[in-house]
Amino acid sequence: MTTQPVTGERESCAVFNPADGSLVGSVPAGTADDVDDAVRRAWESFQIWSRSDPLDRSKILFTAGRLVREDQKNLAHLLTREQGKPLRESMNEIAGFARVMEYYASISGIMQGDYGVNASYGHMMVKRQPLGVCAAIIPWNMPALIMGWKIGPVLATGNTMVLKPSTTAPLTCLALAGHLYQAGLPESALRMVTGSGEVVGEALARHPDIRSLSFTGAVSTGIQVAEHAAKTLKKTILELGGSDAMIVCHDADTEAAAKGAVSGRFFNCGQTCTAIKRVFVDSRIYDSFIHRVQELVGKLVVGDGLKTGTDMGPLHTIRQRENVHSLVQGTVDNNQGTILAGGYIPDTPPYQYGNFYLPTILTDVDPDAPVMKEEVFGPVLPVSVFDTLSDAIEHANATRYGLGASIWTHDMRTINQAIQDLDAGIVWVNQHLRIPPEVPFGGMKSSGLGRENGRYALLHYLEEKTILIHP
Repeated sequence: MTTQPVTGERESCAVFNPADGSLVGSVPAGTADDVDDAVRRAWESFQIWSRSDPLDRSKILFTAGRLVREDQKNLAHLLTREQGKPLRESMNEIAGFARVMEYYASISGIMQGDYGVNASYGHMMVKRQPLGVCAAIIPWNMPALIMGWKIGPVLATGNTMVLKPSTTAPLTCLALAGHLYQAGLPESALRMVTGSGEVVGEALARHPDIRSLSFTGAVSTGIQVAEHAAKTLKKTILELGGSDAMIVCHDADTEAAAKGAVSGRFFNCGQTCTAIKRVFVDSRIYDSFIHRVQELVGKLVVGDGLKTGTDMGPLHTIRQRENVHSLVQGTVDNNQGTILAGGYIPDTPPYQYGNFYLPTILTDVDPDAPVMKEEVFGPVLPVSVFDTLSDAIEHANATRYGLGASIWTHDMRTINQAIQDLDAGIVWVNQHLRIPPEVPFGGMKSSGLGRENGRYALLHYLEEKTILIHP
């Protein structure tokens, strides 16, 4: 494990700035042997960490949160350089990591066992104890926050972890780990192994001595991870993305809904699993809604995330940009929608060296178009019209994903119907995207298995041992 740029002859993974292609740093290309060593050391640390007082674990997590807040600006600059998002968003993400640490510090040790007495069986106890060494594989889109989601409940419950950050955005995660060590966390309680998913990720999924694996990423990769993990009966959490629908009813606050659509779609250049990816608007307010969205999108400033005033940065990789542009062009070529704004790759200064794609609005989109079915991980807002709420919900559910959805209305009957009928692990009302650490996070259908966040996450990393004592 190292948090420094690679030297010597060992293979490395280069990290580039998505805004201009410049080299930010590099990390070791880890091997299966590195994973073996990390797991062994994590088990050694587990023998001590699992027996530590929950109050002592809380102090370390609280201290880590404080140290991260004190270094927020430096961490945010690093995150923007390697990931591409505007500095404002990076500042919020770093603060989010600190808040997650503080939240789990506040509830460490709350999952106590149970006790009772039965005349026939005597004393009955249920003891909850940590699993052992857990693993996590995290993506590049929200690396700091997702790292917090995964390590918080693991460390709070006395488990240890081996974590693989994204190959293309690992540097902030390594820096955050450094703050945890500075706060007093034993280094072997959190082992970081950098490298590719094909090597390091697969080794973690296959490893027989890892008791639980949490993965965030694409559906196809998640299925492979689950297949490997199943061979050693690991507990798994899979967060596999989404194609969140936004339903705007005729009685909605049009201004609030338009602002919500723009912020919920173009935040992080559209590269967020719970971003608004499809919009269904009541025919009675469709024109006014589209007009206001177009005005707001026209004011977005696209550019280098480190520059003041930038609202949206570049896509993380060129490949990601190609995928997004292909879906947009396919929609137009097949007469399934019309480009109202954006829809092309800018090649003039200052965009020519980065992975930029202009904020795009597609109108009158066929609900069955691929852009309305798949997860579009980029700054594209497809909008479709509906006449009845039942039609809108049917279209919203007509995808393999089921992570999140939102309903924008003030009618309680409409709200209740949406809450009941939407196939989504998260349903927002008159808002979208924001998720506090206190509530469970996860989806239905192909959006994954299990839940992260909240006290619910603690139970995943504890197992029950039943004890019966004859009187």
